[in-house]
Amino acid sequence: MNVKKIVGLLAIALLIFFVVTQPDGAANSLSNIVGTLRDAAESVTRFFTQLV
Repeated sequence: MNVKKIVGLLAIALLIFFVVTQPDGAANSLSNIVGTLRDAAESVTRFFTQLV
């Protein structure tokens, strides 16, 4: 079994543990990540709009 697969499985296990033990914290973290990604997408869109 390669290291990349083991690390991936451990990350998934940690995510599941976090969701089960602290669902509010997990929801807040996911909300923050989604908000950051949305802001980044809007910035890229604005950049390309200004180029045209």
